[in-house]
Order: sequence, then C-alpha cells, then structure tokens
Amino acid sequence: MKTVISKMEARMNKCLESLDRNFKTIRAGRANASVLDKIQVEYYGTPTPINQMAAISTPDPRTLQIQPWDKTTLKEIEKAILTSDLGINPQNDGNVIRLNFPPLTEERRRDLAKEVKKMGEEAKIAVRNCRRDGIDGIKALKKNNEITEDEQADGEKLVQKSTDKFVTEIDSMTQDKEKEIMAI
Repeated sequence: MKTVISKMEARMNKCLESLDRNFKTIRAGRANASVLDKIQVEYYGTPTPINQMAAISTPDPRTLQIQPWDKTTLKEIEKAILTSDLGINPQNDGNVIRLNFPPLTEERRRDLAKEVKKMGEEAKIAVRNCRRDGIDGIKALKKNNEITEDEQADGEKLVQKSTDKFVTEIDSMTQDKEKEIMAI
C-alpha cells in the first residue's frame, strides 16, 4: 500500500513542478529569463533553446539582455523572438539583444490572472486523477486480498489527506501568482 501512495505522491509532485514551470513562463511585467524557455532557435539545423546559445541577464527589472556566445546567431535569435508569442520587439545592437518589458495594462493583467486560474484548475484536475489512480490501486490490493478492509479505509484516508495537501499548495501557488500579476 505504501508503494501505491508513494507513486501517487510522486505524480502529484510532478503536477506541482509542471504548474510552477508554467507560471514562470508567464510574464508579470518584470523581466524573467524563463519566459524564453519555450523559444527555440534554428542552430545548425537543430532547434535549440536560447539559454543554451547565449548568456541571459537582467540589467534592470524591466530588461532582459541576451548575449549569444556565437555572434552569427544574433539574427536567428532575434527572428525566433519575433515569431514567438512573447509580444516584445527585440532590440539588436550587433553585440547583444535587449528585450524591454513594458508595464502591463489592467486588461492584460486580468487576462493573465484568468490564465493563471485556468492553469491552477488544470493542475488540480491532474492531482485528482492521481488520487483516483491511487484509490484504484488500493482497491486492487484489497481485491487481491493483500490488505484488509480496515487497511483499505486507512489507505483511502491517506490518499485523500495527501490530495488535500497538494490542492491547498496549488491554490496557494495560484494566489501568489495572481497577486504578482495584479501588483503594479
């Protein structure tokens, strides 16, 4: 029974990690290098993430600076940023690319907050699916007479307790991200 619960909790942890990665890709008016994580650049015929081709720094809170290790890739990096859904025009000075993040409008903040809530709900659904699989695993153990009915009931309580803990964590992460987005 412990293996069923530990596997379930490991899957729930992956749901939290995925939600955290998704939240980091949402720009909240501040420069954050993780917004570039999903952008791939054609580099010698291979799609390559920008962070593997360049040094990314934040000289000030609203600016990202991308300094490629190979200066010949400046144009490709600039093109990849333009074609992405980032919505920021890169400034190329021949040595580095700068991305200036403008302050978000109130309407855009609300849209991002809705998107964050949606991501939080999807994570909760994934956690509940893990709970269902955990309970099914415990029921299978009971069916195979590996555990008693009392142990099954205890196991189901543990599964629910663990699920509640993860759902509370997701709610907390979602609220924190919403506050970050709505802060001016």
